[in-house]
Amino acid sequence: MTTDILFALALFCAATLFTPGPNNLMLMASGANFGLRRSVPHLAGVALGFPLMIVPVGLGVMQVFELWPITETALRIASICYLLYLAWKIAHATPPKEVSAEARPLSFLQAVAFQWVNPKAWSMALGAITLYAASRELGQILWVAGSFLVLGSLSALTWTTLGTGVRRILAKPERLRMFNWTMAAALILSMVPVLI
Repeated sequence: MTTDILFALALFCAATLFTPGPNNLMLMASGANFGLRRSVPHLAGVALGFPLMIVPVGLGVMQVFELWPITETALRIASICYLLYLAWKIAHATPPKEVSAEARPLSFLQAVAFQWVNPKAWSMALGAITLYAASRELGQILWVAGSFLVLGSLSALTWTTLGTGVRRILAKPERLRMFNWTMAAALILSMVPVLI
């Protein structure tokens, strides 16, 4: 890849990774509810899970949707159902002082798996592969995945840290409940492009 293409790819990654979406809203809510240290597995799962998704998408997993269009509909329905479930969990999260030992943010594997039902992740992966790895050469696909890994790690850390910073402001349970309901509503609104 040439320097100008890499620069354009970095801008694409930054624009898509740092803007609000399901991953970022969930990381912010996790930081606010559980703190940075407990949210590290979730953060790492997002930062690594999306680049791991880019590779099979670049190698042609999208052809499954062309061969069997019903799979795209099934993925869309699964995505919507899972995002609604996550929004419900965020809205009903227990304030930190009332959190039981069983309450946890998403695990590393849950966050990795979430990428496959995240509508924004699919849009980002398809856009990146189409624009920056059109020839589907493995080297180009790995450059795209690597760019998302580096900038995605920074984005995930930023959003989780932002949530952790907000945690101090949300010390009162009623403020945290309002924040959680707002994050849940924002997560639901992030599905609008999928539904349209």
